[in-house]
Formats: sequence, C-alpha cells, structure tokens
Amino acid sequence: MARREVYALREPTSSGLEDLDAAIEQGSPTPDSAPSRPGAAKSKQIRALVGSSILQLPIWGFAMNYGVFQECNIDITGIIGTTSNGVMYLSMPFLFALFTKKWAHRRQLAALCGAALACLSFLVSSFSTNVWHLVLTQGVLAALGCAFIYSATTLSLGEWFTTSNRTVAYGATLSCKNLVGTTCPFLLRALLDRYGFRMALRIWMAIAAGTGVLGILLIPASPILSISQRSRKIPWHFLKHRTFHIYSAAILLQSSGYGIPQTYLSTFAHEIAKLSQTSATLLLTLFNVPGILSSSFFSYLCDNKRFSFAPGTTSSMSAISSALSAFFLWGLTSKGDMALLVLFSVIYGFFAGGYSGTWGGIINELEQEAAQANEAIDSGMVYGLLNGARGIGYVSGGLVSVPLLKAGTIGSSARFGYGITYGPLIMFTGFSTLFGALGLLSRRVRLTPSSRAHG
Repeated sequence: MARREVYALREPTSSGLEDLDAAIEQGSPTPDSAPSRPGAAKSKQIRALVGSSILQLPIWGFAMNYGVFQECNIDITGIIGTTSNGVMYLSMPFLFALFTKKWAHRRQLAALCGAALACLSFLVSSFSTNVWHLVLTQGVLAALGCAFIYSATTLSLGEWFTTSNRTVAYGATLSCKNLVGTTCPFLLRALLDRYGFRMALRIWMAIAAGTGVLGILLIPASPILSISQRSRKIPWHFLKHRTFHIYSAAILLQSSGYGIPQTYLSTFAHEIAKLSQTSATLLLTLFNVPGILSSSFFSYLCDNKRFSFAPGTTSSMSAISSALSAFFLWGLTSKGDMALLVLFSVIYGFFAGGYSGTWGGIINELEQEAAQANEAIDSGMVYGLLNGARGIGYVSGGLVSVPLLKAGTIGSSARFGYGITYGPLIMFTGFSTLFGALGLLSRRVRLTPSSRAHG
C-alpha cells in the first residue's frame, strides 16, 4: 500500500514512475523507451533538468528584475512588477490543471506559444507611448506567456523525476532562478545604459526568444502520457486533508512578507543607510546570491538518501531564521549602518530564498497521506496550487505595503529601523515570514530515516 500512493493516479500498470525510476537505476529500458539503449531514460532526465534550468532566464529574468527599469518608468514600475508577478502566479493553478490532463499532450506547443507571446509583448512594449501600453504588454501579456512556459515545462520536469529525486530537481531549478535574479540586474542595467529603454527591450526579447526555444526543445515529452491519463479527471481528494491547507496557508503568509525586502531594501539603503544607488543595487544582489545555494540545500534536507527532514521541519527552519533576521538585523539598522544591512541581506536571502525548495518534500508528504488513504493524487496539480498560494501572498503583501509605509512615522527611536517610516513594513515582514512556520502543525515534523533510500 505504501508504495502505490501517487502512481495509482497515473497508471495502474507497470508504466508508472516507480517502474521508470527502477529502470533508470538498473539501466534497463522503460515501457515508453523500449527497446531503447540502456541509460536513455537517464539522458532524458538530464535533458529535462537542463532545459528547465535554462528556462528560468526567459521566465523570471524580467519579472524578478523590473526594478532596474525604475529610472525610465519611475511612476509605474511598481504597477508593472506587481501585475506581472500576480498574473504569473495566479494563473498557474488554472494552467497546471489544463496541462495536467486535457492538454497534457500539447505541453511543448503551449510552451512555444507562450514564448512567442512573451517575446512579442516585449517587442511591442518597446514602441509604447502610454502607461497602459506598458502595463498591458509587460505586466499582463508577457507574464501570461511566461506562465504558459513555466506551467507546461514544470509539469514535465516533475514527471521525469520520481519521489526519490523530484525535490532535488525542483531545488536545482530554483537555484537557477536565484542565479537569474542575481545576474540579470547587471545585464539589464548595462543594456539600458548603452542602448536606452527601447533598444534594451528589443535585445531582451531576442535573449528570451533564444533561451526560451532552446530550453523548451530540450525537455522531452512526459514518460507517462497516455490516452487513458488524458481522459481521467483530476483527483481532488487532497483538498480534504488538513496538511494541504496548513502548508498552503504557510506559503501564502511567508510569501506576503518575502517580497517586501526585494521591493524596498534598495530605497531603504539609499534613504536610511545613506548608500549610493550603486551600493543599494549591489545590496539586492547580496539578497539573491544566497538563494542559489539555499534552494538546493533545503531541497536536499527533504530528499536525501540516508535521512531526511520532514518538510514541516525544514520550512520552519527557513521561516523562523529569516523572521529573526528581519526583527534583529533590519529592524535595528541605524542611519549609515551598512554592515547590518549586508548581514540582513545575506541571512534573510539564504533562509527565505530556500523556503520554496521544500515544496517537493511537501508534495511527497501529501502523496504518502494519499497512499495511506488509498486515494489518487496529482502531484502536478498540487504544485500548481502551491504556486497559486504564493501568488496570492505576493500580491497581498504588495498591496498592504503601501498603506504600511504611509503609516510609519519618525519617533524618538528614529536611529533604528523601527522608529522610521519603514518600521511597520519591517514588523509586517518579520511576522508574516514567521507564520511561514505553520508547517510545524503538520503531523510529520521529525527527523526520520528515509524510506526512499531502500525503494
């Protein structure tokens, strides 16, 4: 019973992912690849991982770094950024549902269409003359195209990697996402300085087109697609489980605070710590760099061969540590104090940036619960809903941040972050991130020997 869990949802025969993983480890051909040479399935796994990693550039390169364009569109940058991330995350549950079943066999075509839509939107936006042109092209259409790419390809990635290594695969792609967030500000800044706003967007369109098509074509078709799977309805039994709702609430709350330092840390450093604009930009780089390692690190904690931490434990480690850094480092930063800001950027960036690396472990836990209840579960649909929860949190945090910033006043303790206009924002960041530790309420919070090590 314990080993049938998620595979019941896909194929009741030997063509499930368990047999695929066994075939890969033993070097034997899989049902879908027979009579292909030994190792062919492993090669396709590598292609899926490399392709998904490359795609982090066209998907997130603009959305994560829209603030670089602030000098060109100072009054609307926040609108574009919030709209772009909101459209991407909030559309994912619907797109994951669509590509999980009905359009599962059209994922590659949908991803290519998404790339075409995003690139065309960036090109058209370079000719914009009004605010609403930029909001529509960059904030809505380009974001929707990127969401198509992400949803279609992430589902295939998850199906090429089984429960014994899926978490690490997700963590590797998240590390590449943080690498994009670290390097793209310098690329976009160089393009803006050398070519100007309009030409920079056209060059970015070409970069997104090249990397997007390459990454999509690298990812092979899912190993478990079949006519019976396409016609089968999505199982929604997991919605009855408390674990899913606990983790969804934790992700929503953590995400509402996570985006605030990304948005306001640069202006805080310039206005309060009296850093130059260049130094403030470098501070954002320090914020993103630790996530390159932490995403893979927290994924490994959830999914290693010798022992594994329950996802409730790892997500709580991330949430509590990042919340403490907000309270005691960002909150106690005084005027001209660069050292505490640098320390906050590194520590918060590492622990908060690794939070989403635990999602693969969350899915594994939900699959185990489904197996114990003899229920089917669609891991791709679960992953899409977790992204939706993050989208709600991200947008909510962005909307709440504006009145919180206005509510802040300078008091007698103005030499610390709490006593200035950013005080309410700092408190909100700390408490909302702390609530990301709600995973501790799940029933599997302990260090356990990894049953997958013997599977």
